[in-house]
Amino acid sequence: MTSVGWLGAVAAFLALAVAGLMVQDPATVRGAYIGADLLTGAVIVPLCLASLITGIVQSLGTHWGLLRHWWVAIKLVLTIAATGLLLLHTQPIEHLGELATDGAHFGTDTSQMQMQLLVDAVAALVVLVGATALAVFKPRGLIDRPRGQRGPTVSRRNGVRP
Repeated sequence: MTSVGWLGAVAAFLALAVAGLMVQDPATVRGAYIGADLLTGAVIVPLCLASLITGIVQSLGTHWGLLRHWWVAIKLVLTIAATGLLLLHTQPIEHLGELATDGAHFGTDTSQMQMQLLVDAVAALVVLVGATALAVFKPRGLIDRPRGQRGPTVSRRNGVRP
């Protein structure tokens, strides 16, 4: 649920980023960036962290395992990368939110940062939809383990090797 909530919150953020970049009304632009800043701090970051933590806990407590199935490992890598990038990119969001709160005019000096928020939101949606698809479809295949490691060595076709 936290992952799906994260996906929905990023979709809402995308709508605000589009409005901030495309709308001509200064009050609407300021409102979009104030809303984006609030949404990021109060919803997206907490859901992102909750998604990472609950994903790890659930994988360790179920038969799927954290590093047993390749699709779980890919989801873990995607979630860690998305979390790291989100935490890095909160600064431009906060900056635009502060400018909007102060009543600043958005123009050519902020257009690159505004475009960055839009691109980041689209990239985040692609990653989150991909992770969601992996969780829904659960493609077959276990991670091969080199000889000598604990557990059976299993091929991609789910057949146990002697």
